[in-house]
Amino acid sequence: MRPIRPLFAARRAGSVRGRTSPVAAAVALGAVLALTSTACGPGEDDASDKASSSASAGDGSFRIPQRIKDKLREHGIDPDKWKNGEWKNWDRDKWLREAQDFVNPIIDGLWDSDRMRDADKNPGGEVDENDISGDQGVTDPTPQPVEAAAVASPYHGSAPYAGKLFFDGPEGSMVCSATVVADPAHPGKSDMLWTAGHCVHAGKKGGWYRNIAFVPSYNDAGKSAAELQGAPKSEVAPFGVWWGDWAQTSDQWIEQGGPTGGAGAPYDFAVIHVTPEKGGSGKSLEETVGSSLPVNFNAPTVSKIAQLTAKGYPAAPPFDGQRLFQCADKPGRLSLTSADPTMYRVGCTMTGGSSGGGWVGQGSDGKPALVSNTSIGPVTAGWLAGPRLGKEAKGIYDAVSKKFASQ
Repeated sequence: MRPIRPLFAARRAGSVRGRTSPVAAAVALGAVLALTSTACGPGEDDASDKASSSASAGDGSFRIPQRIKDKLREHGIDPDKWKNGEWKNWDRDKWLREAQDFVNPIIDGLWDSDRMRDADKNPGGEVDENDISGDQGVTDPTPQPVEAAAVASPYHGSAPYAGKLFFDGPEGSMVCSATVVADPAHPGKSDMLWTAGHCVHAGKKGGWYRNIAFVPSYNDAGKSAAELQGAPKSEVAPFGVWWGDWAQTSDQWIEQGGPTGGAGAPYDFAVIHVTPEKGGSGKSLEETVGSSLPVNFNAPTVSKIAQLTAKGYPAAPPFDGQRLFQCADKPGRLSLTSADPTMYRVGCTMTGGSSGGGWVGQGSDGKPALVSNTSIGPVTAGWLAGPRLGKEAKGIYDAVSKKFASQ
């Protein structure tokens, strides 16, 4: 989220310039570019752009279609140099900002168990309380802090749709939280995630983050950082690592958002489409974890919501980012500016790293549904705020679903 700086996670995705559309920015990876490498270390969207396995089945290697290589080189990116460390070049000319420039080639083995455990930087999400104009719009009294409670492990049994998001930015490896959401184009077989915009894009002064990857049920057994020292990857990522091959966020986040302050926060949401790092078993993410949440884009007013539960992997002290926590509270309202939608706010002591985590409430059918995501919170970590998901959010969600409807 960002401290009315985006509370904890990464930042928001870019917009498509020159188009008039209620749908916010579309981030196109264009295709999954599988670059096999053990080194540590961002098209067009027709099916021919997808990376395909080599002719000799079973050798684990991949080839990148020539047109994708050409597209990378248009931006001065050499695919071979990229996987061997060129992705660390954050010169402004190399930090791709527009949606059509989003590329996130898979670097096989980049996110090993140690690198995941040590990733602890937050792209923002905290708020300096002086930045909040509490008398603008409709703002309820500041909620009392709700102590974050550990989610029962194994997480796959308690919250199989929840997971941890990893990515790289200029300041190092970063973390956020994300939620597997239903895909209307592929019922029961979704490869879609919901998170905060600031977890995929840096906002007005930056571009897309790199090496974006999702680990469902990260550290499923809920072990401490010390217990995870030297742990095999299968222990911290029991359902594999899933790389983002497409992302979308709001134009408002790209144009206004930043690491601190509340600008763009009412539109701080993003949808990511993912693909398995290793090619997988042919099963979708939803089939692999066994669950997804529908998204409620028409949640009732605050007065009619008894409780929202925010989940995430808080990484800033006193938390260490290794375990899943949650806060349940009756929401209030937070207005940052009278011109923007009023946000939900709950009492919660979760810190950075919980950004992007899903807020679970009820759908129109009375069953659990995602109704918001963690966006901002104060440096003092007493509450969290998340956007109300309306037509802009639904436009992004529908666009990502449609993008992959025929695949």
